[in-house]
This record gives sequence, C-alpha cells and structure tokens, in this order.
Amino acid sequence: RKQNNILSAAVVLMVAVLVSRLLGLVRDRLLASTFYIEGSQWQLDVYFAAFRIPDMIFQLLVLGALSAAFIPVYSHFLSKKEKEAQELARSVITLSVIGFSCVAIGIYIFAYPLSNLIAPDFDPIELELMANLTRIMLFAQFFFVISNFYTGILQSHQRFLIPAIAPILYNVGIIFGITVLSPYINIYGPAVGVVIGAILHLLIQIPIAYTIGFSYRPKANIKHKGVRQIGKLMLPRTAALAVTQLELTIAVFLSSSLADGSLSIFYFAQHLQALPVGLFGLTIGQAALPMLSKEDHNIKRFQELFLSSFKQILYFALPACVLLLVLRVPLVRIAYGAKSFPWDATLLTGRVVAAFAISVAALAVIQLLIRAFYALQDTITPLVVGAFSVFLNVVLAIWFIKGMQMDVVGLGLAVSIAGIVQAVILFIALNHKVKTFPPSCIPN
Repeated sequence: RKQNNILSAAVVLMVAVLVSRLLGLVRDRLLASTFYIEGSQWQLDVYFAAFRIPDMIFQLLVLGALSAAFIPVYSHFLSKKEKEAQELARSVITLSVIGFSCVAIGIYIFAYPLSNLIAPDFDPIELELMANLTRIMLFAQFFFVISNFYTGILQSHQRFLIPAIAPILYNVGIIFGITVLSPYINIYGPAVGVVIGAILHLLIQIPIAYTIGFSYRPKANIKHKGVRQIGKLMLPRTAALAVTQLELTIAVFLSSSLADGSLSIFYFAQHLQALPVGLFGLTIGQAALPMLSKEDHNIKRFQELFLSSFKQILYFALPACVLLLVLRVPLVRIAYGAKSFPWDATLLTGRVVAAFAISVAALAVIQLLIRAFYALQDTITPLVVGAFSVFLNVVLAIWFIKGMQMDVVGLGLAVSIAGIVQAVILFIALNHKVKTFPPSCIPN
C-alpha cells in the first residue's frame, strides 16, 4: 500500500535497510571467514577490486538518470497523465539497456587491460582473476539496469516496501554463492552469487509493478518530451557520479600498493559506516525525494518537508556516529571476527572505522541534501560541490598514503574530511537557493 508521508515511508525503508545491511554484515563475515586466510587475502582484495568497473558503468548509465532525473520527471508526468508516464518509463529502460549492453561488450573484451589500469600493482595471476570476476559481474549489472528503474517507478507511486526488500534478496544471493558455490568454485562463488542476487532483485519487483499498471515492453521513443528532459537533467548528475567513481577508483589504485588485505579492510570498515548512513540518511532521503519533487513550486512547503527530514536524520545519525566511534573494535569483532580473521586485522579495521565514524552524520545528511537539489531539478550544484569534494578527497588520500606514509587509515580519513566539507557547502547552497530557511527551524 501507499506510504503517504515521508516518515511512514522512511520507517518502511529503515526496517528493510536494517535487515539488508545486517545481511550484508553476515555476507562480509562469511567472506572474511572463507577467504581472509593467511597468505590468501589477495583473493578477497581482487574480488572487491573486480566490482569497480561494472559498478562504475552502472552508476554512470543508470543511477545518473534514476536518482537525479527519472523520479522527478516521471513523478511530474504521473501527476498529469499516467499513460504518458508509463511510455516514458518503457523508453528510458530500453535506451538504458541498449546503452549498457554496448558498453558492457567492450568491457568484457578488454577486461584484462582495464583491470591492469585500475590495479597496476596486482601481479598477472591477480589481474587474470580480476578480469574474469569483472566479466561475471557485468551480467549482474544488466539485471540491475532494469531492476533499479522498477524501484524508481514503485517509489514514484509511493510504494516503498518491495523496493526496500529487493536488496535483501541481493545479499541472499551472494550468501548463497559463498556458502553453497564457493566450496566448488572458490572465489568465483560469491561472484556468481552477485548475479543470482541481481536476478532476485528484479524478479521481486515485477508483480507489484504490474498491479499498479506498469508492465515493461521494449520501446525507445527518443522524441518523448520526458526522455529529452531526463537526458538534459542526467548529464550533470552523470558527470558528478563520474567524479565520485574516480574517487573510489583512486582508493582501489592506492590500496593495491599497500599490504595484502588492505582493500578488504577498507571495504569492511566502509560497510560498517554505511549501516547508519544507509539506515538514517539514505532511507529518509529516498522517501523525501518523490514528495519534495511535488512541492518544487511551493517553497514554504518544500522548506518544511526538507527541514523536518533534516532534523530526523541528525536525531539518529549523531548518536550512531558516537556509538560507532566508541564501540569500533567490539563491532568489528562481532561483524568480522571469524577464526581466520586475525586480531591485528581487527585492530586495523577498527582504526579505519574510527576514521570513517567522524563523518557519519555528514554523509547521512548529504543523502537528503543532494535529493533536495534534484527535486528542484538542479543537478549542477551537486555536481560542482561533489567535484570539489572528490578533488579534496583524492588530494588528501594521496598525501596521507604517499606523503605521510599512512596505511589504509589514511583513505578513510580522507573520505571523512571531504564528506564533512561537502555537507556544509551543500547546506549553505540550498539555504541560498530556497530563499533562506526560517532561522528558528535551522538546527543549532
């Protein structure tokens, strides 16, 4: 059924995201216990590095259109003429599938040299494995291309439960790959599990989409007004995501030169930080986007919706930041403390978690701030601010790793500093754009 206000939608998302993120921690614990074995940590590093290229293409081709342009434009058409909105959705999905397929074929063919470009310090065996895993994960992204547009359609209809359950099934697929397939095909098990999870992510959303009147049929009407509008809006967002992907790629590039297991520890710590950010920032931000998009011409109502959501995020995210900082080592041990995960790796992961923890609140509110700009159909401001943040992150990461000879903790610290700066600049810019929030409503 519909969730008719931001809080009720956010609660539905929070519950599902909590389950999904907890399953994600179970997934990571299984990865650590199965593959983070003395002398074999490099396999897990390669597995995480192999995500980089497929995820980059997905983010640029799909999320750029989905988060910044599709939902606001689709919601606008939906409020006027539903049939035209469905035609828009079919055209955008078809064009995205065609675009992704063309790029994916090239990546499949040149997977090895691209892997060498991203992780130059990997040896030939590691690069060959990374290329093979990359090719497998490309198939998963194909299903995600379609599935994420289904998510956008359902959220625009204010149906949040099923799209929130879909990531849970994605993690179930990976866990199946680790537990059932890995004994037979080793590190390829979780990679195949990624494909299984992506298929489940799509399948669970098809029935509910059909009940609200949407069924996908290939159609590519590039002359549709909404398609052109989405194309115009998504270009700045795609550029912003390209900058962000550069940031993540630099992290892989730098960590590949560190000790074996460093990239895995970086991702393990990041996943712990992502729990409160996703639980409080992403959920409220996703729930707010369709509703903020409907109030883009009513500034007073827009201000009220934004500020109530902003305060709700801070109410939860600030205590989570403190808890993550104080309880970092016990949390790491609970999440990843398998017998094969050594104590020194636990301590190092805890240090990286501490570096990430200081920016939990900032990264959580960024999820809302960016979507507020998208609701106002402004994708330029998040691009400019995001580009500056990524530049700062990359400069700090290189300085911490190469200049100050820090370990993987330097990568986490660079992410946190850049995130805090980004949140402050975005809030100031939005405050200016909506003709100043009422002073009494702005948190001290």
